[in-house]
Amino acid sequence: MYILDAHQHFWKKQTIINLLEGLGAPLDDFQAIIKDFSPQDLKPILDKLEVSETIVVQVNSTLENTRHFLDLADENDWIAGVVGWVDLADPEVETTLDSIQHPKLVGIRHQWHDEPDPAWIMQPTVLRGLREVAKHGLVYELLVKPREWSFVPKVVEAVPELSYVIDHMGKPNIAEGQLNDWVDAMKIAASFPNVYCKVSGMITEAKWHAWTIDDLRPYVEKVVELFGPDRVMFGSDWPVCLLAGSYEQWFITLQSILKDFSDHEKELIFGKNAKIFYRIPD
Repeated sequence: MYILDAHQHFWKKQTIINLLEGLGAPLDDFQAIIKDFSPQDLKPILDKLEVSETIVVQVNSTLENTRHFLDLADENDWIAGVVGWVDLADPEVETTLDSIQHPKLVGIRHQWHDEPDPAWIMQPTVLRGLREVAKHGLVYELLVKPREWSFVPKVVEAVPELSYVIDHMGKPNIAEGQLNDWVDAMKIAASFPNVYCKVSGMITEAKWHAWTIDDLRPYVEKVVELFGPDRVMFGSDWPVCLLAGSYEQWFITLQSILKDFSDHEKELIFGKNAKIFYRIPD
């Protein structure tokens, strides 16, 4: 079975320290990921689990990060695509997107859930930037938490020509059992045919190192029910996932949750959907 990991990262130790400090996060809680993570660290895991390709997703809000990931994609055939970053509110965003055009640049993302204003994405300047993303044939990743959920349908209605994917299923608080309001929000998002959803980042929203398969199962099953097996894609969220487990633990857990699905449905979720969504060539 062809497997494409639709969500993973690389970073240098100082990069993640800077990001965590900027968020006011206690570094002692994040020691598992405060180190360098490179393609050479990930490739043996992919080989063991027979994951063929990955999508590497932006880590910090700089063009340098985007260009670095594109260089890594040039050097590693198995990096099928890069989701980069641009300043969507910049009046020169069209020029910026032109400057980073690359066969493996497939999408754009911004840490929306870290913005002070949950309605950040609805600013006219940002909406204009999203229209430029669509014009450049790229997709947009929605990095949201509960306070941003209500704005997802609003932005999709404002820029309907763009294809979207919700990262990490919108980050419901699995540790606290947040379910009903998450279901309501995902049901609305799933009503738009150009919105996909990543089954990723789950174990870090659950109780770290104390989660069980039954904690995660309702969320996975519900998101496949709402979006359908043809708009859901697997992502590891490596190396963030190391805070709560391992790449292999999450991979095997998701396989177990989906074990009664048809082979065709599993092929879609574990690889084909992402290949179609990101327009990855054969």
